[in-house]
Amino acid sequence: MRVVFLGTPAFAVPSLKALVSAGHDIVLVVTQPDKPAGRGLALKPPPVKVAAQQLGLPVFQPEKLNTPDSLRVIAEQRPDVLVVVAYGKILREECLNIPPRGCINVHPSLLPKYRGPAPIQHALLNGDTVTGVTTMFMDAGMDTGDIILQREVPIAPDDTAGTLSAKLAQVAAELLVETLALVERGVAPRRPQNDDQASYAPMLPPDIAHLNFHEPAERLRNLIRALNPEPGAFAYFRGKRVKVWRAEALPDRTDAPCGTIVAVDKQRCLVATGDGLLAPTELQTEGRRALPVAEWIRGVQPKVGERFE
Repeated sequence: MRVVFLGTPAFAVPSLKALVSAGHDIVLVVTQPDKPAGRGLALKPPPVKVAAQQLGLPVFQPEKLNTPDSLRVIAEQRPDVLVVVAYGKILREECLNIPPRGCINVHPSLLPKYRGPAPIQHALLNGDTVTGVTTMFMDAGMDTGDIILQREVPIAPDDTAGTLSAKLAQVAAELLVETLALVERGVAPRRPQNDDQASYAPMLPPDIAHLNFHEPAERLRNLIRALNPEPGAFAYFRGKRVKVWRAEALPDRTDAPCGTIVAVDKQRCLVATGDGLLAPTELQTEGRRALPVAEWIRGVQPKVGERFE
């Protein structure tokens, strides 16, 4: 089929490559504009653009997608379908109406659970043990279209947003190829979503990254997982920002004030929380590289009674 592919981050790259490998004619790749990045703020292309150029595919980077000029560019490609994988912008009805076989979206959750832009982070934050991928026919709503296929993916106890995203991206690519095969044959199922079972997964607010040790240890552990690799959960220790990249939650109780180090040896540093103890296993003091907790302890030499704030 003739496909216009819309995607931006690394999550979408396996799907693009899978469609090419499956023999689909990718007539255009639409991705967001290059953005300033790094200390020098040099323009950095999105991962989908890099992959598309490596594959020799034409790339279109409109500042705004839903304008007459942008929609004309897409319509001129005469696509059978539009495929959207983490593009990052809402498609209006005028865009959705272009392809005769519809617009297919890949979403990294088991819809209708976790509609919205941050389903992976919310699954981790809530301590879920299973998530998945959904393909659907897009409509004008936010992830509300009819479901085509779904596949469950287990969440490992040590999964982070980074590792889980990589797993889901591979499953998404496989499921997308299966979905387009059904669409091409005209036999793709359409299962309406149950809005009564829907939940929303908005972007996490920036201030959530500052660890609040009055929260339960398990909640903090899940937050740390959800914010790894971006932007990273943190606390202050001796006046310096320390990112906590990984941690374990222990059920032990203590009367010590929240954030207080209650035990420390060569291998672990236990911190009081609102319920249980948090045991960071990977930390990064500002200006330094990330370290396993044993190396961090050896360098910083934290003492019982000191506090993370």
